[in-house]
This record gives sequence, structure tokens and C-alpha cells, in this order.
Amino acid sequence: MTPRLRMSGVRKSYGPTAALRGVDLALVPGEVHALVGENGAGKSTLTKVLSGAEQPDAGAMELDGAPYRPTGAGAARARGVVMVYQELAICPDLTVEANVMLGREHAARGFLSGTSNREQVERALRELGHPEIDPGAPASSLAPAALQVVEIARALVGSLQVLVLDEPTSALSQEDAQRLFALIKRLKASGVTVVYISHFLEEVEAVADRFTVLRDGQAVGSGRVGEVPRERVIEMMVGRTVTEQYPRTPHAIGAPVLELRDLCGADLPRDASLTLRRGEILGVAGIVGSGRTELLRAVYGLDPVRRGSVTVGTFSGGTVADRIAQGVGLVSEDRKTEGLALELPIADNVALSRLDSRAGLLSLARTRAAVGDVLARFGVKFRDPAQAVGELSGGNQQKVALARLFHQRADVLLLDEPTKGVDVGSKADIYRTIGTAAADGKAVLVVSSYLPELFGVCDTLAVMCRGKLSAARPVAEWTPEQVIAAATGA
Repeated sequence: MTPRLRMSGVRKSYGPTAALRGVDLALVPGEVHALVGENGAGKSTLTKVLSGAEQPDAGAMELDGAPYRPTGAGAARARGVVMVYQELAICPDLTVEANVMLGREHAARGFLSGTSNREQVERALRELGHPEIDPGAPASSLAPAALQVVEIARALVGSLQVLVLDEPTSALSQEDAQRLFALIKRLKASGVTVVYISHFLEEVEAVADRFTVLRDGQAVGSGRVGEVPRERVIEMMVGRTVTEQYPRTPHAIGAPVLELRDLCGADLPRDASLTLRRGEILGVAGIVGSGRTELLRAVYGLDPVRRGSVTVGTFSGGTVADRIAQGVGLVSEDRKTEGLALELPIADNVALSRLDSRAGLLSLARTRAAVGDVLARFGVKFRDPAQAVGELSGGNQQKVALARLFHQRADVLLLDEPTKGVDVGSKADIYRTIGTAAADGKAVLVVSSYLPELFGVCDTLAVMCRGKLSAARPVAEWTPEQVIAAATGA
């Protein structure tokens, strides 16, 4: 079949760093083509070039047989190429309708056609299975999962030839993910080409027809989905054999270090009790909106506690400063606005929770040395510790957020979606680090939407449903079906 879009010898460098090293890619109409690879492999750069956000240094592109070199995202959209980024590009002060139609508003004689715009937005939301989202509502009033729906709805407005989806399910519930997969099948049937980027290989196997593996800025392998074993795909991604997807480090469970009793927040959680012990990895499952994130925020002192208690060791003070002093550290689910200071250097982000000082004076040399050690431990890819953390890939940003807790020397780790946006190889490294932390006597509380992760890493598991936390039981006493039933209140 004649390719809809062809990329030949595409190169892109940022200073001395080569992000793309002569990539060839051919996409045909009516197929779902998956791009897989580790963080920093070049996936984001390639799709930015494809969608006009970046200009290649060399190489050529063709769209439906004609030269294609968009000067920006608007030019690419005019040719039917639309990108949905993992980091949402939403204007919070605008309405849902204004966000969806931004740059594509219909006007007559210089006046906006409100009826026409509203109809298109409503049609896109219905197609995504969310007619309940009010086009007139401000975007700031929506939950993250609904904002992801709005972002995807924007791509459905206008002529669509190539749709690029970067980690589209990262903020979606399982139900919304299934709706998205159904939409992808409909788009495929209508002849749209879909480029699908995901670190979840089971998603790739469920929706994609073909795949291409990127590593170190080069296309190192491709094939039809289902014809190449998953283990071989992982080997191509990381350049080595990953013997264990969920490595386990032997660790002993000791005395209680964190206790929650009838914890109730301003809204969520509504009732949560648990005991977390040294050397224990305790997982919390639940659907989006169940109160899992609010549970960690209340424990850490970010959200008010209306009733109940949080006790760390023998201390019960409830501010964030108290928690840090008590050895508690938090990795937020939202690294973009809460987990990191994107404009500050990498080194500053790691050191924020523990600055090395003597007699009231900061020791920058000792801080830099300690930061360098922890960054090396996590395998963060960067040019210089003074580089702004916002310039890193999403996965490397996540590693920096985790590194901060270890530099802080926290004894209680609160991890909200710790592997969100992280590639397969790096996930294994993070799981190994969590296991090592437990072996060192640290207590780990993990919130995750990814059940295989919870079953593969945790010792005990509790489930959150409508703000209420179940009793924690050993992972061996749960089945995935039981977790889903408990999470949905079945």
C-alpha cells in the first residue's frame, strides 16, 4: 500500500546531543502504528517533527505523495496531522468549547458562529463517550481524566489524516481507555492513520497493527504486532535482555511506622485506616476519582484532615514541614505542576527537601556531590546538573522526582503513580530501587492504576472505592478480578 506519510533520514540535534540519527518511517492509511522505546529514545522528538512543533536538521517527509515540511502545529493541522501530547496543553481559564475549537473557530462576517462551534464540540464529546461534559464549563473545573478527553476531542475537530497519540491513557480510567480504543478502531476503519506511543506493551498489542522500536535516536526494529514476542521487543527497546519485569529484592517487614485511623479529608478520603510497617511495600488500588491521590495528600499534610489521625512513629504533627522532619517524602502524580519546579536546574530539584548546610551556610559542593550520586543511581539522562529539569523527557523527569526522596533520606515513601510515563527498562530499575528501599528498612506506600505493577511489586494491597479504603491483605490473597470488583463496588 502507498504510504500516507513517509519520513526518510530525519535528523535532529540539540547542541551536541543527537536526538534523531537518520530515522526512516512509513505509515499507511487505516493502520495503527506504535512507536515504542525507552525515555530519551527519540519518540517525542520524532513526533514533534511530524506534527510541526520542531524543524528537522536533515531528511525529508512526504504526505500523500507530496512534500511535507510543516512550519508549525497549525500548518500540520491544516494538512490533517494532529498531535495529542502526554502533557496536556489546556488553557484552564477558557471553557471546554474554547479549548476544543482554539485556532479553528468558525466565523461568519467577522463574528464567531457559536452554534456551529458548539455542535462540533458536542459531536466530538459524544464520539468519545462523554456527552455529560459541558462545553460551557471552564476547563479549570474538570478533573485530569476529563481534561484528557477534552484534549483528544480537540483532535477530532476538522479534517483528520494522521493522529498522533502520546501516552493517551496515562490519566484515563479503564473504562475511558476502552472507549478510546473503540474510537481508534473507528478512525482506523475510516482510513485515518494513528501513531500510538505507549510504555504499556499490552496496550500496543491490543490496538496496534505494526510497531517501530526507537533506541538512541535510531529505528532499530519493526514488525507486525503479534508476530514478534514481547520479550524480543523489550530487548530491542533497552538493548539488553531484561530478565525480570518485576524484580524482587528480599526484605523483612518490621515494626509499624505509619498509622492512619479513620482518616477523613475535606472531601476525600471518606474513611481510611491502615498500618504501614518498616520494610513493607503496601499498594493502594482503585479507579480514577476514588480518593487514592487525596489519601496521600492528606497523609503528607497538603490537604486538610477533617477527622481521624495520622501518626508517624510517635509524632502526629500534620504540616508538610512536620512530615519532612519526620522522614516522610511524597512523589506527586502531577509532576508537571506539583512534583517538580520545571524551570529550576535538575540539581536544585533533587536537593530541595534537604540542603546541606554548616553553621547556617549552604555547602554547595557537598550538595552537588550528593545530588550527582543519586542521579547516577537512578540513571537519569541529562547534559548537565544545571540543565532545567523541564528540558528532560517525561520519564527522566519522573526519575528526578523519585531521586529527591532518596536524597532527602526519607524513611516513609509515598509514591503516587511512580512509573507514570516511564519506559519498560526504567520501570524495572524503579521497581528494583523500591525493593532496595524496603530492604533498607524504609516503608513504601504505592498508589497505582496499573494492577500488574501492584501485584508484581507489593507485599500487601488495599483497595480504595468512593473514598473508603478496604483492609490491607497480603497480595497473594487477592486476584485481579477481586481488586476490580472491590474498586468498582461490585
